[in-house]
Parts: sequence; structure tokens; C-alpha cells
Amino acid sequence: MAQTVDYYTNNPLIHRDRRLSRSSSEWVRSFSCEDLKPLIVCRGPIRKEAMDVYQEMGITHFGILLSEKDSIVYPNALAPELRMMPNPDHVHRVPDYTGATKEERVERIHQIIQIAKDNGYDSIFAGYGFMAEDEEFVGAIEKAGLKFIGPNARTQASAGKKDEAKRTALKVGVSVTPGIDNVTARTLVKKHPSRQALVALVDAEGLDCDPKVLKDESLSLEDLADHILMASYQKGIDLFSIEELSAQVQAEVTEMFKNYPRARVRLKAIGGGGGKGQRILGGSLLTIKEPTDEQIAKAAADAPGLVREVLNEVKANAVGDNKNVLIELNIEQTRHNEIQLLGNGEWCVSLGGRDCSLQMHEQKLLEISVTQEGLAAAIEKARSEGRDAEAKALETDLEVLKRMEEQSARFGQAVGLDSASTFECIVDRDRHYFMEVNTRIQVEHRVTELCYSLKFTNPDDENDYFIVESLVEAMALLARHKERLPKPERILRFNAGVEARLNATDASLSPHAGGMIRYWSKPIEGEIRDDQGICLVNPDTGMFMNYRVAGAYDSNIALLLTKGEDRLDSFLKLSEVLCRTTLRGTDLATNLEFHYGLVNWFIGQNVMAKPTTRFVVPYLTLVGTLKEEANKIDPVFAFLEMKKHYGRMMAECCADDPDALKTMSEVLDRKGTLLTRPIERLLDDPHLLSGWLSLNRKNHSIENGKVVWLRNPLVILEETYNYLNMNYREHEPAAEIIWDHDDALLKRALRFYAALREKFGLEKDNYFKLDEILKQDSAPQGFSEEEWQQVQASHFGFEAGNEILGILFLIAENTSFYDFRVEEDLEVTIPDYLTDPDLQARMKKVLAPPPATKDDEIVAMCGGMYYAQEAPGLPAFVSEGMHFEKGQPLYIIEVMKMFNTVRAQFSGTIDKILVEGGDGTIVKKGQPLFKVTPDEKFDEIDPKQIERERRTRTSEYLKGVL
Repeated sequence: MAQTVDYYTNNPLIHRDRRLSRSSSEWVRSFSCEDLKPLIVCRGPIRKEAMDVYQEMGITHFGILLSEKDSIVYPNALAPELRMMPNPDHVHRVPDYTGATKEERVERIHQIIQIAKDNGYDSIFAGYGFMAEDEEFVGAIEKAGLKFIGPNARTQASAGKKDEAKRTALKVGVSVTPGIDNVTARTLVKKHPSRQALVALVDAEGLDCDPKVLKDESLSLEDLADHILMASYQKGIDLFSIEELSAQVQAEVTEMFKNYPRARVRLKAIGGGGGKGQRILGGSLLTIKEPTDEQIAKAAADAPGLVREVLNEVKANAVGDNKNVLIELNIEQTRHNEIQLLGNGEWCVSLGGRDCSLQMHEQKLLEISVTQEGLAAAIEKARSEGRDAEAKALETDLEVLKRMEEQSARFGQAVGLDSASTFECIVDRDRHYFMEVNTRIQVEHRVTELCYSLKFTNPDDENDYFIVESLVEAMALLARHKERLPKPERILRFNAGVEARLNATDASLSPHAGGMIRYWSKPIEGEIRDDQGICLVNPDTGMFMNYRVAGAYDSNIALLLTKGEDRLDSFLKLSEVLCRTTLRGTDLATNLEFHYGLVNWFIGQNVMAKPTTRFVVPYLTLVGTLKEEANKIDPVFAFLEMKKHYGRMMAECCADDPDALKTMSEVLDRKGTLLTRPIERLLDDPHLLSGWLSLNRKNHSIENGKVVWLRNPLVILEETYNYLNMNYREHEPAAEIIWDHDDALLKRALRFYAALREKFGLEKDNYFKLDEILKQDSAPQGFSEEEWQQVQASHFGFEAGNEILGILFLIAENTSFYDFRVEEDLEVTIPDYLTDPDLQARMKKVLAPPPATKDDEIVAMCGGMYYAQEAPGLPAFVSEGMHFEKGQPLYIIEVMKMFNTVRAQFSGTIDKILVEGGDGTIVKKGQPLFKVTPDEKFDEIDPKQIERERRTRTSEYLKGVL
């Protein structure tokens, strides 16, 4: 075994040597890929990963595609990928990866194929972006005589398109979501409602259809229409308008609302992926037991606009594009699970699952390994510890996982899968439904790699084998030696893996493009960081280079992974990674704090919990309520009021001892910054506060409105400094760590209590017993009366003022924070009020206040690409001189591959449109877009009044801790 360095980090991990040509086995050497010549046409972490893996495999002739619209751009610096390229002629530049229109996309496909041919490449790797699952792209590559490192065109056609995949799943007995997969065929039948009319259409348009199909009387009208539509795509013509399609979708949605009361419907463009091309409608019907026809019609009326949105997002709105849209029942209480598949066209193996339920806007945030071995171990542990409800819930998960793995492998064989793909399902308690297949490698593939490796064994000699631990390597092997590769055995590598997607988003998880990364701390031991090399310093100067988060394609900056003996171990390690990660820049916002709070929320509750895809928005809303309440607290004022309280108390008991009064005042003064600095940090960032409250939920109780400590608050204070990464470290800036005199005081106090516990033979966390002993008037055995008085005085001084930490628990109490919880059966209880759309919208603004604006301006809510109308050819949302109402669409902003319709927050009149350049113009967050005259004048807020209200509210909180 050879020791290599894991991608993007300085952490050595043990990997088997990827140079198969060095093996002593002739059979193993025959699978060498050193003669493979791939062109890497993807971007981001997967591009760097592919380059590293190919080099480790001994592949020397490879090139990369570089777009001027990359998600991460490098002003005045060489990208890490360019620094490691031995031959600059193997860097090929294109304007973008996909093209803005269908014509540009086709042009880019031919351009890439020509680049490959002109530069001696024999294969193309598209990673998990670009057109990695585009049947037309893959077909063109194969037609040109090149290899595609990924599933072939046949698989792309039968599995990559959502409608075809669903039909295949039905044929091979895979459980599917209720819905309609042929709305385009139904649209065509609606327009030409007989077999004769459809055949006449073929003749009129000169379509190349199979005569046998046209004459087959047993074929349904919809199946015949499907066949005709395929011929129309080949010819590049439309047989119906988008308006006719939208009307049919609206009718189908109306019928689904009637058949499935209190349910929403999901629209999915068949060419979408990664959250693109999907919308949900019918939210207004969720709480109505028996909706009227009028209410159903109103909900379904949103369908035409959403059809246009999903087709725009996947660029399927041009003439001749396949505009099919899946109409599916939205399973409300659902988890998003996926199975990693690998095949060679003859065999297909499943490599365990991943839980991707923690997502927002269809974008995954935290991805967790789910394996049969891991679940079996968790079941055994829960049983042994008496958690029977948890064990039963996990047994259900294990059975569902086994079914998903069996069905996924069967599906993979049915479509002739000959590379890596992902079988995606939604799970509703003990049932699962097939959702789609991603015919490409996934962003989260490393989660699977951490759990399983692949053992390829010589069929003639069981002792002759080689191990593959990288799916990128496996894909290259399949591209080069597809038919010869024997079916591998999966080998357990690590018991658990977890991945956090570090994205450029604000505290509400809205995209935040345009920021500059100026510093990134080095990876710590055990951290696996896929950041395409951003954190590496310039090898020539030793300086960190600046990188701009452009956001042209998506919001991802890096993937942070950890592994562990079980899920809790992997979560604890990820928590440490997130805690120790420092990322600084200009106008830079990331979801680092969100992930840290979320991971610790689960650690404090139960990491085996079963959150659904509905978890994140209510959770964010809850965090918003924490922030709203935290904004009402003034911790410095609270500390000063607490000093007055102790002063009055000491004055009553020590009126004749001015020295004692002075000493107590000095003691409290020395504790001022020790107590207020971490509290201020937690109040300032509600994501950090959420994680802290969850970790400490069992360390206190509330009795009659008062905080009761179940552990020594000084111990919790020390843990809080560690949690905030503010523990003392030499040569660190004082602003970022505990101050040295505070650190000395805290350590002295902790040594004091440790010595007492040892003296009395008490366990570390037996705070109650120690506190009871310290309250005794008479000295216990081993202490003189004078010594005991000194001990009690020291105890009083060390504990005085610590109550202020209890304010944080009262915030949790006043926001019902702990009502959002994991139950014994691992289900997550989400309080109903957190699902209220109005509250969610308001808390989003609390977490990420809109940019400052003047009364007569409307500014961009975030950076991105501005569009004045819903789709090309449609009228603009607003025009100069036009009056607009609150909630009316004003513009669309495309940021990080998502289209966001921005609606008016108040009513008024558009005086002037300030955007120059029209559609496609790049705007910055806070940039003025319109000059307006509001219908109502906004009242200015008096800052002094706000301060008075904060002090009043803080005084109320102090009653619960003093």
C-alpha cells in the first residue's frame, strides 16, 4: 500500500497505489489506464479531483476546459488547476460551458468535440455539472469516435430523462411516485384527438415516423403521440405552443388536486437536475380538508407561469425542444435518499445510500452515509441501551434501504448502466418511491467513497485482485476496460461519512455572489476538503491568493467531509472542522455558521434522526425567532445591572465591612469580559446560538420561570469558549480568543472546583452534591472553620455573575426553541407555527435584513443576472409610470442557476427604471433598480427608543436568572 495525500489537504490517508501498471500481477496490469487521454470539461472541485486522480493513475495526457464564467475566478492569480498543468497547451478556453441558448449549446458541443480531436484526446469527462447527463452531448461524442467517461447515450436516453426513467421503472417493478409522465403527449392528443388526426399531422409536417407504429391499432393515442413527438424533436419543430402545454398542465394539476386532497403537486422539467427545473404548487390547499372547486382552480392557476419558469431554467423553451414536464404528487413527509450505482452494461452493483434530506430550494446542504452495516450497528447499540423505539425505527430504515438497493441494481441492469449513476428515491416512513436517476457522478460521491471501496477479483484466481477507492477512477476504468471488468465486491472502508456543502449564501441561505475570499485556514487533521485548491497558497510567493465567488453556475465553494466509527463520531469530527474553519473576505457570506449550528443541533438531539425535506425552512424560521429575540437583549447592560444586584445584596449582609464590598465589586469587574464576550457572540449569530442551546438542553431546567443549573456554569462557560473557537491559543489575535487575564481567571476557578471534587470524592459532573456541600455553614471534616470560610468566599466569587449565561436559556424558553425536537422514534417534531409562510418570510428578513435603501428606491435583493420579464417575448413586469401593488412581480434575478421572482414589498409607482442594458445585465446586491414613489410614507425608527426597549426587555430577563 502506498501513502498519498488526500485531495486538497495535507492529511495523509492510506490509499492503494492507483498505478495498476506497477502491479506484479499480469491480470491487474492489463487494467492500466495510462494510455487514456481524457479532456476534462467540468469545473469546481470535481475538475481538480479528476486531475489528481488521473495523475495518480499514471495518465499524463489530459486537458481541461476553462470558462470565463467559472464559479470561482482568480483576479491576478493562476487557478490551482492551471498551476499544476504541465502543458499550458492543454488548457482550452471557452466563453461558458453550456451556452445561453439551444443554438449556443449545440455550438459548444461541436466546439468541445473539435478541441478533443485537434489535441489528441480520446475521451471526455463531464463530472457532475455541464452536460454530464445530456443525451445529445453524449451521443455526439460517441458519434465522433470518442469515449464518454460516464453512462452511454442509450442509458442517458432511457434513464437520464425523467419521463423515460419513470416508464422504465414501472416496467421493471420499481415503486414510483403517483403522477403523470406524458403531459406533452396528452397536449398533442387534446389538439388532435383521433388516430386519423395524428397520422394526418405526421403527413402535414413531413415527420420521419415508423409506418408500423402509425398502423398499430393496439397502440394508445398517447403512446402514438409520444412516437410522433420524438420525430418532431428530431426535425426541430413544435407541434403545440407553450400556452397549449401550460393549459394541459393546469388541467392535469386541477385533477390531481381533486384526487389528492390536502396535497401539493410538483412540476419537474425532464431535463432538470440539481434542483433546476422544479416548482411546487398548491400550498394554499394544505390546510383545507375539502377544498372547493373555486379554491382548487385558484391554486392550479399558478401552473402556466411555473411551466414557463421550469422550462426557462433548463433552457428547453426553444423551438423543437422536448418540453415534457412531470406532474407528480408531492410527498409531504418525505426523506430524500439515494443509492450509488456502478455498472459495466452487464452487471450493476449498489454501493449503499446517502440521506440528502437536509436541503433547501431543492439544493442539498448536508449529506449523510446510509449503509446496511451502519444501520445494523446502530440498531444493536440502541437495543443494548434500552432505546427500543429508536431501534424499531432504524429497523424500518434498514428494510427500506435493502429494497432500494435491490431495485436500483435491477433498474441499472435494465437500462444497461455502464458507469456511475445515482438512483434517487423519496422515503415516507416504511415506503419508498423512485424519483429519478442522475446519469452522472454526484457532488456527494465522496460520502460513498468513505464507506465502501471496490474489490475487482480475477475470475480465475481469487487471490489476484485490485482495490479501487475512487468513483472517478472507477469511471475511467469502465471507459477504458468496460466489458472486461468483472463485477466487483464492495468492501466496508469506514463506518460513516458526512459532507457539508460550503456555499456562498447569507444567514437565510439566500445566494450571495460577488464576494472575495482573502483568507482560508488550513485543513485540520481528519478534514477532507474539496475546494479545488483555493486554500492553497501561491507556491512562488507563499501568499494566499484572492478568489472571487462569481456565482455564474452555483453557490458551492467547497465540500467538507469527515468519516467516523459511527454517525455520531463523524458528526463530532465535522463539528470540529466547522469550528476550526476560518474564512475571511470582502462582501463574503457563506453558510459555514449555519452548518455549525445545524450539526450541533443534531448532536444535541440525536444524529440518527429522520428529518424530511421540509426540515430546513422551519428550522431557519426557528433560528430567525432566536435572532429576533436576541436583538432585544443588551448583555453589557445586563452585566451592569447584575453588578448592582450583587452590590445591594452585599450591602445588606456586609454593611459594616467596606473592604468586602470593594472586593466583590473588583471580582465582578474582572469577570465582565469573561462573561459578556461569548454571550455577545452567541446573541449576534443565531446559528451558533441554536447549536449551543441544543448541546446544553440537558444542562438546565426552568422552574417557576427561573433558570436552574444542572451542571456547573463555569464548566459550561469553558465549553462555550471551546464551542466558539475562542479558547486560548498563543500568537492568535486577541479579538478572536479569550483574553489572557480572563483565561487565567477561568482556569483558576476550574482548578479550584476540580480540587474540591477530588477532596470530596465526587464525579466530574456532580454539581448538585458539591453545591450542597459548599452551602454548609459548618466546616466539613478536613477543613478548619477559617479555611472553610475562605473556600466559601472563593466559591461565591467564582460563581457570582455566572447566572447571566442563563439569559440564553430564557431566550430558548420564550421562543419555544425546544419544541422543535427529535422524538424517541427519531421522527422530528416541527411546531405548526413554524410552517406559516408569513412568519417564514419575516424571519428570513430578520436573519438577512434587506440592503439599505432610500424611500424612493427599490434595490437588488442580491447579486445576479437581471431579467425584466418572465420569458423572452413576454411583456416586462413593470414600466415607467406604472403603478404596482404589494406582492406584484417586479423582476427576476438569476443567481447560482436559480431563477428568483422578486415581488414588491409595498405598493407605489415606477418613476424610472435604472437598469441599463436590459435582460442579462449583471447587478450587485443593493444596487438601485427603480426610482419609485411609495403610496405610503415610511416612519423612521428612533434609535433611542430601541435602546430603551432593549434595556426594559433585558431587565425582564434578569428576573429569571437572579
